[in-house]
Amino acid sequence: MSDLSNLDSVQGVELSAEQMRGILSQIDLDLLNLVRDGKLSALKYGVGGAAGQQTDRAANLRALLEARDYYQKLLSSQPGWTVSQASM
Repeated sequence: MSDLSNLDSVQGVELSAEQMRGILSQIDLDLLNLVRDGKLSALKYGVGGAAGQQTDRAANLRALLEARDYYQKLLSSQPGWTVSQASM
């Protein structure tokens, strides 16, 4: 699939609370896997391919923590309950 040149054809809906909880669970799993068994270190590793990008695990940890904070705030901003009223 080729890259988009603009966002005109992109559609979406807001994430549900359940979807946000799923994203948080995946981030928590990624964090756990990153820090267990001494995997968290300042060692750099590369990603193969034309870009040849490199990063370190501390940068990945920071990015995951920032993403987790974002989704937690998004989830916390959801209303705790929905009130409805019948009309007669």
